Amino acid sequence: MSVIFRKQKEGTKMTTIGRLSIIIFISALSFALIDTIWAIYMDSFLNNIALVGFLSALFTLVSFISYFFFIPFVQKTSKSKIYSYTLLLFAVCFALFAINTKFYFFVVLAFILTILITLKVTSMGIIIKDKSSRKLLSRNEGLVYTFANVSWLIGPLIAGFIAEKYGINLVFVLASIFSFIAFLLFKLSKIKDSNIKKKQDSDLIKNFFEFFKDKNRVFAYLLGGGVNLWWTLIYLFIPLFIIRNGLHEIWIGYFLSAVTFPLILFEYQFGKLAGKVGFRKIFKIGYIIPCILVVMCFFIGNIYFILLLLVLASIGLAMLEPTTESYFLDITKGKNMLRFYGPYNTTIDVSSFIGKVLASALILFFPFKSIFLLFGFLMFIMFLISFRTKNVIEAKR
Repeated sequence: MSVIFRKQKEGTKMTTIGRLSIIIFISALSFALIDTIWAIYMDSFLNNIALVGFLSALFTLVSFISYFFFIPFVQKTSKSKIYSYTLLLFAVCFALFAINTKFYFFVVLAFILTILITLKVTSMGIIIKDKSSRKLLSRNEGLVYTFANVSWLIGPLIAGFIAEKYGINLVFVLASIFSFIAFLLFKLSKIKDSNIKKKQDSDLIKNFFEFFKDKNRVFAYLLGGGVNLWWTLIYLFIPLFIIRNGLHEIWIGYFLSAVTFPLILFEYQFGKLAGKVGFRKIFKIGYIIPCILVVMCFFIGNIYFILLLLVLASIGLAMLEPTTESYFLDITKGKNMLRFYGPYNTTIDVSSFIGKVLASALILFFPFKSIFLLFGFLMFIMFLISFRTKNVIEAKR
């Protein structure tokens, strides 16, 4: 593979997107391994689902702040350099997690990891935008997400098996290896970006409030956040729900792998479909599906049926993952993209923070299954917001 990365010329933009997809696949594999065991790793220190949620919310708050803090740095620095070195530092952090036994050292490492993820998400999104034409943006987003989701299909199976047979520490070691491989491949690919701004926007707070002066950006922000609200339920609370119901770690792997399967099957197709029929229709259907299915989970007692319904809900998420970000990038004019892409990405943290705090607070006073009603309500709100979006149809340009 390294020979291909060295010899292949820049050629077409699709070639660059293809190479990015392979790198993102390997990088995502490391995070798929980590996210599978992350909740139970935190729970090994805290032994309380609500505390796991609150601590995770604290990490999310740090991520939110770091988006603003790093906007000038991202604007004036090569996004390809930022992305490559975050991959290398991920490898170091994961290796340190593998040998750590102290709670406070874990907290410090988690704070560092949170900041690195902020830089990775922002730089990667801008690189994809930079290498895509406007007419092919939603298709390329769908392609990249499809490659990434293959990692989320096989990663949980690997992590679940290793965690049950050999322990969580080995999962961190393997994740470190994959991150380092992704770093090497990115360096060999010689992918460069052209979005470097010499004059930076220094008023970070002003940028944030400027972002919300446009109603279309506000709707894009909320709908993008809805996706991350859902993944908060799936990747933080459901693994603990599985363990608390007497199932082994391998079942976390089975579940998280199955959740990804509809994404792999349908995301690329839905990304292309959005360019033909418009984003609004995709958003409405995409949000009503998980809304209905998660509410049904509240009334079902069998854990296996609950897990099945949550897997089926991923069909709706397959409609939303590649299209919510594409919608924002599509409605944002080129000169404002660098200025507002950082504030837009705070929707990941704001929505995750809200989901974690609300669910954790609810668990303190009510049975765990009450959070199914909470997330059903949140998905219904996103469904209603979908009616207010601008109906962008790329094919009619």
